[in-house]
Amino acid sequence: MPDPAPRSPKAEQTRRAIVEASMRLFRSKGFDGTTMRGIADEAGVSLGSAYYYFAGKEHLIQAFYGQMQEAHLAAAAQALTGTTAFADRLEGVLAAWVEVAEPYHEFAGTFFKNAAEPTSPLSPFSPESSGAREASIAIFREVLDGSDLKVTPALRPHLPELLWLLHMGMVLFWVYDASDGRRRTLALAHGVAPLVDKLGRLSRVPVVRGAVTDLVSLLESLRA
Repeated sequence: MPDPAPRSPKAEQTRRAIVEASMRLFRSKGFDGTTMRGIADEAGVSLGSAYYYFAGKEHLIQAFYGQMQEAHLAAAAQALTGTTAFADRLEGVLAAWVEVAEPYHEFAGTFFKNAAEPTSPLSPFSPESSGAREASIAIFREVLDGSDLKVTPALRPHLPELLWLLHMGMVLFWVYDASDGRRRTLALAHGVAPLVDKLGRLSRVPVVRGAVTDLVSLLESLRA
């Protein structure tokens, strides 16, 4: 659904205030316990204004996804600067996400409970999440394109999305990670990046190439 609000500085400030208010209430009351009226009161705007910017709570979560994606993009740009080593680039981007997501970990379970429902618009796989999803896949495309990793041509166009799926698995691990500063999630990123690098390079080995071709065919059939 297109955002009907004009992108003037005042409108953007109001829009962000509503999103930030919703995040505070989602944290304290949970997603189900938060109402649009409560969000409007918390943000200091009228209920009509809240609905002018957002059609409902789900759209507020989508706006939050967008803000998170902007923050991850900025942090990822720093992580990608100065290195072409694929493993370093991948680890840097995965770790950058952990860094920008850390302030929201305490109520990540609230999001996950709703996003895990396959038909929910909050799912990262939903049509409503397509903008944030494609933006995230684009980051992993940049990880690959600027790197020294050479993979079989059949696999290369699919690899950014596969890396995004890997990232989604790490996000799930992060949701349940109770270690200080998400130390275990960062260790996972540190360990998985060189593993993916090795597997990618193996895709060019003749004895492995056939299995990779079969994998690509399977992926294409699932997308059909």
